[in-house]
This record gives sequence, C-alpha cells and structure tokens, in this order.
Amino acid sequence: MTDQHGELDAALERVIDAARAHLAAVRAAQGRIDDDAVWQAYVNLNNASFAYDEQLLDAFGEVTPWDVESIDPDEADERFGGAEGVEATDPHPRVISVRQRRDYRVPSVSALIRAAEAARREGTPEEDEPAAVEGVGEAVLELLQSGDGSLSALDVPELEPLDGVVMVSEVGTPVDLESFDDDDPVGPFQPAADDRLVGRLDEHPFLELDEEHDHAH
Repeated sequence: MTDQHGELDAALERVIDAARAHLAAVRAAQGRIDDDAVWQAYVNLNNASFAYDEQLLDAFGEVTPWDVESIDPDEADERFGGAEGVEATDPHPRVISVRQRRDYRVPSVSALIRAAEAARREGTPEEDEPAAVEGVGEAVLELLQSGDGSLSALDVPELEPLDGVVMVSEVGTPVDLESFDDDDPVGPFQPAADDRLVGRLDEHPFLELDEEHDHAH
C-alpha cells in the first residue's frame, strides 16, 4: 500500500508540473493561435491527468472531475495540427451552413414604424434629419441594422414572434453572395444537391404557455 501511495503522489506531482508548464507556455504564447508549445504542453497535461485519474481509480475506486482521454503524443501532431514541415490534412473539409427563419406578427404597423424611426434617429447625427421609415419591411431592416444584426434585435414589444426553424447543413463550398442578385429571395438559401442536412431545430414561442400561466393565477 505504501508503494501505491508513493506512486499516486508521484503521479499527482506530474500533474502539477505539467499544469505549471502549460501555464508557462500559454503565457509565453501571448494569445497566439495554434502555438506548438501550448499544444505540446496541453498534451502532457492531459496525459498526466489521465494517468493520475486511472491510478486513483485502481487504488481507491475514486475518480477526479477531469473527463479526459489519453492522447498518443506520436499521433497528436498529425491529428490536431501537423508537425513542423508536414502538411496537415483537414478531417472536416466541408463548410457548416446555418439557415434560420422566424416569422413575426405585427400587432400595430404604426407602433412598429415608430420604434424603427426612434432607432434610426439614435443612429443619425444631430445635425441631420433622419429619413422617414416607410413600411413594415423597412422598419424591420432598420431594427436589425441598428441592433447587432441578429434576430435578437427583433425582440421588441412591437413584434410578436411566431414559429421559426434553424437548419444546419454541411455544404461543399461557402455561399458566394456576388453570384446572386440583391432581390433574389431564394438563391442564397437554396440547398445544393450535395448539401447534407445535419439537423433541424424547430422554434416555438412560449406566448400561449405564458398566457395560460397568467390565467391560472
């Protein structure tokens, strides 16, 4: 048992040493992406943690919170970055395409236009007079442009969200926006014959559930 305790202590020291080496490599890299020294230190820390976890399990039937698998150092460069002077092969050469649609009901057109005009006014220099917002479509575009460009910019009281859908696909090439006319409503969203649908996420608003909850009280 004494030898087993000594082996555990030694394994723990290797984890500590590897963690310190990893921290030193991270600091030295100063935020560089795909730094080789950081990756090598990561592999050493991963494997030291894995070995300690295995020894702790064998000795006492206990485990650490570290959910890691052993990494073969001889294969690490080939699998995760490529050794120096060796061209790495990308195991995922395709591109991920995310297509999203969400519909909205407009309870009051005038209220929506007022909200859009207020957003436009905030983004217009004081010495300039902002142009009027004409129509629902322009109002929605103004809210998107004045926000962060995502659909979260449309989370306003003037729009009532309806069902939506998100589709994730693997595609052969990224979209080429220059190949589509500005008024083409289908082209940029049309899946190609070799696209592979990974999954679909249906979105449902919780308005009805909230209303039922309110009635219950």
